[in-house]
Amino acid sequence: MFSQMNNALDFQAKALVVRAERQRLIASNIANADTPGYAARDLSFQEAMIQASGASSSLSVSPAVSATSHAKHLALGTRSGELGSASQLAYSTPTQPSMDGNSVDLDRERSKFVDNAVRYEATLRFINSQSKTLLSAIQGQ
Repeated sequence: MFSQMNNALDFQAKALVVRAERQRLIASNIANADTPGYAARDLSFQEAMIQASGASSSLSVSPAVSATSHAKHLALGTRSGELGSASQLAYSTPTQPSMDGNSVDLDRERSKFVDNAVRYEATLRFINSQSKTLLSAIQGQ
């Protein structure tokens, strides 16, 4: 019984960490919207959660992002196994090419930022609700 409650809270805690990392990446993209040559990055939430929970992945990166532009290119990122590693981070495909090589689409990034912020808040509320329910059950109220 206790392990089931712990697993549920652990999953939500991992989701919160992944959402926070994704929010950081999106904010970085928005901050570099005017930087020439900047390539927008994103984090595949599904892939990051699969890696965080330790399950094997047979999912591919979403079509909106690709890890490298050519099969022989090396993917950039942090050490393998860390959140935001090269297996999870991908470059966003620009919808409209720019003259300076910047691939940030501000409208898309703002939309992703708001969507991720709402989901982050929902995860926080879920954890808070579960904690209050457990506390209530322990206190016998």
